[in-house]
Amino acid sequence: MDLPRLKPGHRFTVPRPTGSADALMLAQQAAADKAQGRLTVIVTAQATDAQRLIEEIGFFAPAVRAAVFPDWETLPYDTFSPHQDLISERLATLWQISRHGQEHGADLVLVPATTALYRLAPPAFMAAYTFHFKTGQKLDEARLRSQLTLAGYNHVSQVVSPGEYAVRGSLIDLYPMGSPMPYRVDLFDDEIDSIRGFDPDTQRSLYPVPEVRLLPGREFPMDDDARARFRSRWRELLEGDPTKSRIYKDMGTGVATAGIEYYLPLFFDETATVFDYLGNDATLVLHGDI
Repeated sequence: MDLPRLKPGHRFTVPRPTGSADALMLAQQAAADKAQGRLTVIVTAQATDAQRLIEEIGFFAPAVRAAVFPDWETLPYDTFSPHQDLISERLATLWQISRHGQEHGADLVLVPATTALYRLAPPAFMAAYTFHFKTGQKLDEARLRSQLTLAGYNHVSQVVSPGEYAVRGSLIDLYPMGSPMPYRVDLFDDEIDSIRGFDPDTQRSLYPVPEVRLLPGREFPMDDDARARFRSRWRELLEGDPTKSRIYKDMGTGVATAGIEYYLPLFFDETATVFDYLGNDATLVLHGDI
């Protein structure tokens, strides 16, 4: 099937092909957009279609760097938080979108329609809480601990999940959000002597890497200003005595209560959607009955 010649602001509707032909057509569109420096965004009616398409598009167009923006897989106002692996994947996808056209960026993003409805932290939040360090760089251990805590990372005795870090003498183990593996940083005085990936199951060091990227540990901030804003907006927008709410009281002591993600708009003056991350030049494809 020949692809339509797309123009900014124009919309085309084509019949949905049978079998995997839709993945082939979308792979061709993504490859054409990549050649022109544009991001391709596919909003699917079903989450299962997003998972199927990313696998099949990878077969038809292996040069296209694709990512899925997954759902939290929880119900609104559940009393438990999404799994850390899902939060990690979501943050990684947002970072890849921001890096479109650059190294480690995404050329194609698949978003289930239900996931696209949720409010997100503004892009400025990701930019402010993302930082890098590399071998040979000076590193203040106390400052790094402060940055990790501020970014929402948990201090543990042994690192096994994204969003955790541990300090043992001159060794710092950390599992960055959005990373496929944790890393072990070996310090020589105040300089990074080496950075190696390691197996979280066996805790054995693997191969060296030149640098590490640290994304925020959560999709919302937990610094003093953010917590004060949360409590102020809670009193402003919600009825009843706030001192009787466990979430409100926990926020005052710096505890992120399970399920706090659904109160994300209280952390920010303005929130965003996934479309605010995509830019104005992206090609938007609606897949299925949307």
